[in-house]
Parts: sequence; C-alpha cells; structure tokens
Amino acid sequence: MRNKLNNINLYKLISNRTVFLIILNILVFIIMSLISPYYFSVDTILSMTKYGVVIALISLGQSLVILGGGGGIDLSLGSNISLSGILLGILVNAGVNIWFACILTIMIGVFLGSIHGVLVAYGKLPAFAVTLGGLYTYGALAMVLTDGIPISNFPEVFSVLGQGTFLNIPNQVIFILIPIFIILNWVLNNTVFGRSVYLVGINDEAANLSGVNVEKIRTILFSISGGLGAVAAIVMTSWIMTARPNAGYGLELQAVTVAVLGGIHIFGGKGTLSGTMLSALIITNIGYGLQIANINTTWQLAILGILLLGAVLLNKLVGEE
Repeated sequence: MRNKLNNINLYKLISNRTVFLIILNILVFIIMSLISPYYFSVDTILSMTKYGVVIALISLGQSLVILGGGGGIDLSLGSNISLSGILLGILVNAGVNIWFACILTIMIGVFLGSIHGVLVAYGKLPAFAVTLGGLYTYGALAMVLTDGIPISNFPEVFSVLGQGTFLNIPNQVIFILIPIFIILNWVLNNTVFGRSVYLVGINDEAANLSGVNVEKIRTILFSISGGLGAVAAIVMTSWIMTARPNAGYGLELQAVTVAVLGGIHIFGGKGTLSGTMLSALIITNIGYGLQIANINTTWQLAILGILLLGAVLLNKLVGEE
C-alpha cells in the first residue's frame, strides 16, 4: 500500500511539469555550485542570464513549431542566428541606422522562417529535411559573406541592449524576453489562433474539417520561429558587440532539448511556454556551469543528449497514464 502511495505521489510530481521543473532547477543550481566555487556569484548569474536569453528566445520559437504537430521541428535556428547576425553587421557597416537595421534583420528572419513553413505546410516536405537544409545553407552563407571573419564596428549605443541593465536586471531580459514571452503565452491561451495551434498539433485532419487553415497556421509558426532566431541574433551581437559567422553553432540542439524537457510533446498539441521558460533556465544553468568548471564541451553535449532522451521518455510515460 505504501509503495502504491509513493508511486502515486511520484507520478503527481512528474506530471505537474511546473513543479517538477522548479525542483530540477534547484537541484541543478546546487550541483553546479558544488562543482565550481565561482558559480554562485552575482557576476556569474548576470552573465548566465544574458546567455540564457538567447536560448530562451529560440526555444520559444522551437516550442511553437513543435506544438503545431506534423513532425514539425526547426533545425535551422542556430544557423539562422549566425546568418542574421552577419546580415545585421553588413547593414550597419553599409551605413544603415542600427535600429532600422535591427528591424530589417527581424524581417529577414521571419522571411527565412516562412520559406521553411511554405515548403513544409504547402509543399508537404518533411520538416526535418527542410530545416536541416536551412541549417547547412544559412550557415554556409554566413561563412561565405564574411570569409569566416567576424564583423565588428557596431555603434556604442547598440551595447545598451545586450550589456545594459535596468534595476540590476539585464535589459535584454526585461525589455525583450519577458515581453515576448508574455505576448506569445497570451496569444496561445486566449486567442482563436492559439487554440488553432493546439488543435492542429493534436489532429490536423480534424482541425481542417473544423475550418482551420492548417497550412497557414504552420507557416505562421515557422515564420515566428525565424523571427525569434533573428531577435536572438540581435541580442547576442549586442552582448558581444561582434557578429560571428558561427555564433549559433549547436544552439538548435539546445532549443529542441529545452522545448521537450519543458513539456512540449514531440508530436505536437501538448505543452506550455511557461514550461519552456523554466526548462531554458535549467539548460542555461547546466551549460554555463560546466563552462565555468572547465568541463569538456563533449560532456556538455552528452548531458544535453541524455536530457533530451529523458524528456521524451518522461513525456511518453506521463502522456500514457
């Protein structure tokens, strides 16, 4: 009887993803503090928060694409960041006002995402293959346009976005990440579009019979993901004041891990963006903590892989109960 009660309590814990992620965040924080004596400091936490904004932004986009179902996944996000940052640098160095260049960069990111959306939704091509092609194409373009050399010479005023603070909170958190999260979360939970996203993710045929334009919904989701990739590129570039052609390398894996660990069902239709945000904090804690501890990058990738597999298994077990 006691074992049965323990099993019930354990199931309640892991099925309530918010509580589970909060506890996991605390455990990760404690473990990282033990691994590195430099982890628990104000400077480290602020730097980690800035790094985490980039991860959170692309993870929100990844979550939306996966929520839309149909095997949706955006593997191009890392290369999107690299190319968007380079295009921003090219525009600025060509004399375009920095803030207008940022707007153009976001528009380009939306366009890049919409290409994937059209090919996947209307062309009926596998999202995995389409966005994998984007990963290689955008990454190659970033290298070709720069010959592999980073672009700098950004105006000093641009640094306020990635390096400045307001009430000791990084500007990119309070003025970019939080507003974007609030808007997207509200849209998903309080609008017809948001309900359509979940319906399409659960059963696209039923959604189509209900009058929902499945192709349009999925194209919009890919477009938003592309736009968020561009925003992440702007934030990263403002933080380091340099646009690197490999800036987004490997971040697509982290975005998928964050989304699934946060409770987004890999086949779509289930999950919340609040879970994604909590999960982004976990991945940021782990990645930044291991870097401070000078642990080999290979181990960092291994941990991400294990977390991804564990998250998929957890979602399956909870979903089948």
